[in-house]
Amino acid sequence: MKATLLIPIYEHKDEIGAVVDSLAPAGLPCLIVNDGSGEETRAVLERLAAERPWVRLHHREQNGGRGAALKTGYRVAFELGYSHALQLDADGQHDANDVPAFIAAMADDPRALVLGAPRFDDSAPKSRLYGRQLSRLMVWLATRSVAVEDPLCGFRGIPLGPTVALLAATPTGDHMEFDPQLIIQLCWAGVPVRNVPTRVVYRSGGLSHFDALWDNVRLSGMYTRALGGMLWRLALGRGTTASRSDSGTGEDAP
Repeated sequence: MKATLLIPIYEHKDEIGAVVDSLAPAGLPCLIVNDGSGEETRAVLERLAAERPWVRLHHREQNGGRGAALKTGYRVAFELGYSHALQLDADGQHDANDVPAFIAAMADDPRALVLGAPRFDDSAPKSRLYGRQLSRLMVWLATRSVAVEDPLCGFRGIPLGPTVALLAATPTGDHMEFDPQLIIQLCWAGVPVRNVPTRVVYRSGGLSHFDALWDNVRLSGMYTRALGGMLWRLALGRGTTASRSDSGTGEDAP
């Protein structure tokens, strides 16, 4: 397994330095995908890369959304020869101390999609927690399995081979709907799932790019299409049940 850290970023110039430095003990290269950030953020990123030889930058000239940045990152990492990407958010929500646990899970089953299973503290807004439960239910229905503990956590290990192949063959969203959509599509493709508990913190006053109106509209549309796709696959006699790589079989959703 040859892994790289992957961080998509849009205008988190005040947080990215601390995030990158917290990852240094992992001893892994880091690919940062700048999704069309302004001049100030770009300058911060250029300085980070110049001072840290293990950091590599890829600039998208225009902001395309979280999904677009991640897809760019997967393709660039794969072209650079990496087999896996361990992605984290740029805002400092994710605990770098959990990186070894993700790497161990990825090495233990290189085929698997390794997903963060968040453990929240009191900083998590209740509205976000309720929304996660709804997304979890929709993913369980679409995959006919409860193998996925959380479909929205941005801390995850990506097997790049099957992911890049899927992206070349399947249209996917460019915004916040991409994270759960990728999980559903990879489960349909037979990629096993592994969940790793991880601490997630919502920082007071932190910059969020989640659009409560349009991102919820995109998520709703994606889940509707996914449920339709699940029914179509059943009609064609194709299996859709996701599996946990640690247990070997998935649990059928009710």
